[in-house]
Amino acid sequence: MIDFDPGTAAPTKGTSVRNGGDLVVETLEALGAKTVFGIPGQHALGLFDAMGRGNLHFVSSRVENNSAFAADGYSRATGEVGVLFLSTGPGALTSLAGLQEAYATGVPMVVVASQIPLDGLGARRKGMLHQLDDQKASAANVTKSQRLIQHASGIPSAIQDAWTEAISSPQGPVWLEIPQNVLLDPIMVPPVEDALAEAADNPPRVELIREAVKWLSTAERPAIIAGGGTRRGRAEKSLLAIAEKLRAPVICTPGGNGAFPWNHELSLQSWIEDRYMTDLLEDADVLIVIGSSLGEVTSNYFTFEPRGRIIQIDAEPRVLESNSPGLGIRADAGQALAALDMALQAAPDTEPNWHGTTPETLVKESLAKVRHRLESQDLGKELKFMADIREAVPADMQTFWDMTIAAYWGWSCWDAKDGQFHSAQGAGGLGYGFPAAIGGAVGLETLGKPGRVLAVSGDGSSMYSISELATAKQHNVPVTWLIVDDGGYGILREYMVGAFGKATATELARPDFVKLAEAFGVPATKAAPEDVGDALKAAFAADGPNVVVVETLLRMFGPTHLDD
Repeated sequence: MIDFDPGTAAPTKGTSVRNGGDLVVETLEALGAKTVFGIPGQHALGLFDAMGRGNLHFVSSRVENNSAFAADGYSRATGEVGVLFLSTGPGALTSLAGLQEAYATGVPMVVVASQIPLDGLGARRKGMLHQLDDQKASAANVTKSQRLIQHASGIPSAIQDAWTEAISSPQGPVWLEIPQNVLLDPIMVPPVEDALAEAADNPPRVELIREAVKWLSTAERPAIIAGGGTRRGRAEKSLLAIAEKLRAPVICTPGGNGAFPWNHELSLQSWIEDRYMTDLLEDADVLIVIGSSLGEVTSNYFTFEPRGRIIQIDAEPRVLESNSPGLGIRADAGQALAALDMALQAAPDTEPNWHGTTPETLVKESLAKVRHRLESQDLGKELKFMADIREAVPADMQTFWDMTIAAYWGWSCWDAKDGQFHSAQGAGGLGYGFPAAIGGAVGLETLGKPGRVLAVSGDGSSMYSISELATAKQHNVPVTWLIVDDGGYGILREYMVGAFGKATATELARPDFVKLAEAFGVPATKAAPEDVGDALKAAFAADGPNVVVVETLLRMFGPTHLDD
């Protein structure tokens, strides 16, 4: 073993002793962490030395942003806290786009970043490698809170507090940073034996639930929008119970996809960007919005103009009434819907009446209108492509989607069945799909539930994370990566042609993705669009990572927010 002089990067021979890094590892293990994602760095070497004495499984990515995506995917797939280790300066900064997605989507993570030695912090500019004026300030936009730990004795409590904050609604990533010398210096603190972190209670106020029940008891046309907070709050059972009591049509946002049974007679599925759905929701006399800000996509690009009253439930108080006035209930979605379900007790006396039509008939007719609109736009190729993928993917397989045309289709048309649908729709950064899928697959194996997962990317977004083929190969991760190659940034090409009649700077040189994957030792195959289902089935039956490449140009369905 080797020790390090805290003031230098040069190793000195000696006997290894417990240091601040050991307190980090011991506390995380006591809190239940099993896997950590990240990349080693000079100022974090004490932390990584300590990991050699602990039991944490480390997955080393090739780019810090992808480490953040992997920790995000781990958390989404398992429901556990994702843990991320970062090096100082450039490494920490490179992770921020990935953390923005976790923050926007409410993914609980504990981020431990290293820092230069304490005597270099503050207003001094010593010219140390990786030095920033204020590193944690850089993370302020993409994490719930940021804290610098200046003494080793404060490490266990700080990590325990960070874990508590991460899992408390609204959930999200929490940033801690520890200077190099605090990680390296010998300590007198005894080994951490236990640590406890429980989510802070976030129930709804009683009078608000009572008022919501009053509104719903006389509603003739109640409807529900289920956003991502519904899934984060594990509110699916309460949502189903409430919808059936009210006989209220339910539509899921991209983040809420899977919160409500896809083929239920009250399910409007996830066609949130369709004008027929916008019209229906505008006509509701009481609209329950759960875990959604009614933002850009959910409001069909801010064309949504509700005529009825809105009950908005969200754990994040800044979201309430941010786009539409209503009865704002700040609470965890799970707790709020459980309370609302109990308060409703039985179905209201008022029978739902959508201008002489039952809600079940309205749902059926609305879905038929959506289908007819799609068919009228000559989108048979796209509909079959997505249907073939859905048919090939096992019902319980989790899927991770990048920002690509296939994913935009998935937001609306993907039936998650018994699996889970994960996408980068929170912040919308490129490169999410593959590293998040790696994290998801690692997480499932860590929990003793090994299973293959699917990642879907375009050729543009795949280049953001192509280096993670090395990670997948190194750890033999059971992930199948579907790359839909259209030779450019396809959705931007389509937007620009629609807006300006031509596209500029959207075309990309096309690498041979099959050969590229094989260079990493990862099996790959190229398939025609009509053969995508068979190619995926064969890939799912294999061991370890693999890649399926389909060269095709997919079109998006026409935007309906521009319709007259």
